[in-house]
Amino acid sequence: MGKLTDIHTVGAALYFLPVQTRVALKFGTETLTQVTCARARVTVADDQGRTAEGWGETPLSVQWVWPSAVPYEERHGMLKAFCVELTDLWASIRTRGHPIELGHDFLETVLPGWLEGFNRRHRRGKEPVPLLAALVCCSPFDLAVHDAYGQLHGCPTYETYHAGFMNRDLGHFLQAVPHSGVSFAGKYPADFLSTHRKESLAAWHLVGGLDLLKEAERTGSEPQDGYPVLLADWIQRDGLKCLKVKLRGNDAAWDYSRLLKVGRIALDNAVDWLSADFNCTVTEPDYVNAILDRLRDENPRIYGMILYVEQPFPYDLERHRMDVRSVSARKPLFLDESAHDWRLVRLGRELGWSGVALKTCKTQTGALLSACWARAHGMSLMVQDLTNPMLAQIPHVLLAAYTGTIMGVETNAMQFYPEASRPEAVVHPGLYQRRHGAVDLASVRGPGFGYRWGEIGRELPAPAAECAG
Repeated sequence: MGKLTDIHTVGAALYFLPVQTRVALKFGTETLTQVTCARARVTVADDQGRTAEGWGETPLSVQWVWPSAVPYEERHGMLKAFCVELTDLWASIRTRGHPIELGHDFLETVLPGWLEGFNRRHRRGKEPVPLLAALVCCSPFDLAVHDAYGQLHGCPTYETYHAGFMNRDLGHFLQAVPHSGVSFAGKYPADFLSTHRKESLAAWHLVGGLDLLKEAERTGSEPQDGYPVLLADWIQRDGLKCLKVKLRGNDAAWDYSRLLKVGRIALDNAVDWLSADFNCTVTEPDYVNAILDRLRDENPRIYGMILYVEQPFPYDLERHRMDVRSVSARKPLFLDESAHDWRLVRLGRELGWSGVALKTCKTQTGALLSACWARAHGMSLMVQDLTNPMLAQIPHVLLAAYTGTIMGVETNAMQFYPEASRPEAVVHPGLYQRRHGAVDLASVRGPGFGYRWGEIGRELPAPAAECAG
């Protein structure tokens, strides 16, 4: 027996929005200079015949979701093709329920088989589209369903994650660690989220591997667009207090030197916190431990500024089951790319990881369930960016505002493609600029995710796919 508030989907449309970076962003061994944002519109209906539209958006960040020697354009084309096929699937979900129930059932029962079939039809023995990429392709649709649900019922989506709207408690979705004293029976996401969202969040700035640190590094080819180029200029302009440092993970001398250089600039400019992101290229804990120990011994002030270490080790946690307790004994160690769902968060905890970096690009449903599992088992949370512009920025920041991170939110689209979000920034100025080291959510209000879509003057291209359920 369901609730009168239950919905099902009756239509979906997909739009591709190309974005060019102003400066390059390095991901591991690859470099990002452009990205396609997938934007979805999903229509939902209840049993009384009422309908509402919701929106979701995610950058299809090929280099992050599918690191590979397969040519970029081939991978990019596959992700777009997968999104097109997903449009029909998300338009015709016959399950009725709350968005978390619809999203969970889709991710558990539909996506695995569909991804396998897609790879069989399109890859034919070639390197398959990985699960992380499939989740990213799903996320704009999943986000749109959550938004549409709030629109239909005239309330913010985050006010619907409790028993008054949901048919199933968390015990139907999650399993606690045996003998841990944790039970999800009778619990709902609202039990693990803040009752009142934070209205201002500390903003983490990304220091990419190609970013310029000093005046002497200029080549003359830097963009002349009014935005900073050097790290110190960004810090001073935006009042930054938190810097995330991208490292190589396969060149210890370079990584140590980079941390040292960024750390000294941070000290000179009153920055409080650093994080170290090794880009999933490290193959053993000793690599990270040696860098941290040297920094502790030679530069203890900079070592003390490191708040956490992010995902040094390979994506596939099940294949690379290394014990990482020696790293987390030194600094909090956060899963990112490996944390596809709560089961992998559980495995990470067993191996010694101490926290989880959540991303809405792995679906709103999955992020919330992972957050609940991690919080119940004493793990810390962060919310990390996929360089989210335009609409993608809003659910991203809301997730951080409600989940209670250890320190603010990473937000870097204003570094790499600030002009891409100009129409959205007119309505939400505090979300697309960082002032006094923070982003401001005051403009995010109303039903759903509070996009205030009708006030945003963005013209969309023709749909890449459109389906009625």
